[in-house]
Amino acid sequence: MNARESRDTVDEIVEAWMREHPGLDFSPLKILSRVTRLAKQLEKTRRASFATADLEPWEFDVLAALRRAGYPHELSPKALLEQTYVSSGTMTNRIDGMVRRGLVERRTHPNDGRGVLVSMTDEGRDRVDAAISHLVAAETELLAGLSKADQDRLAGLLRRLSLDMA
Repeated sequence: MNARESRDTVDEIVEAWMREHPGLDFSPLKILSRVTRLAKQLEKTRRASFATADLEPWEFDVLAALRRAGYPHELSPKALLEQTYVSSGTMTNRIDGMVRRGLVERRTHPNDGRGVLVSMTDEGRDRVDAAISHLVAAETELLAGLSKADQDRLAGLLRRLSLDMA
């Protein structure tokens, strides 16, 4: 049996629901149940990738936002919380912990003495670079069963679905 003919747990779940409740269209489950299961597997892969650099997922999120900001790899706490979708209090606690670990530093904003900037340290940069390298390799391996064309098509469909849900 090849991959196209293979069945998974979602197929079994949908068939059972169709048998037990034949009046409903269970088509959404065929997609979204698989997305949910894939998300759980991806979360495990990501956690393992971040652990190789001794980072928690939330630390990676903050460092990745700083790294993507480009040199000098600093952002305001407000910009960080907007990129990581956490509250102000949560971001303050995260920054405090990362300062203690030597991953980031706080400094006064040069153009606004009341403002603060969060800067990534060399240690933070080294760890986020190691984590993203490991993550890209691991995710490449997860997608190895799909052709480049299938990956591009799937990315486009997921983008469209994501935009429709926003």
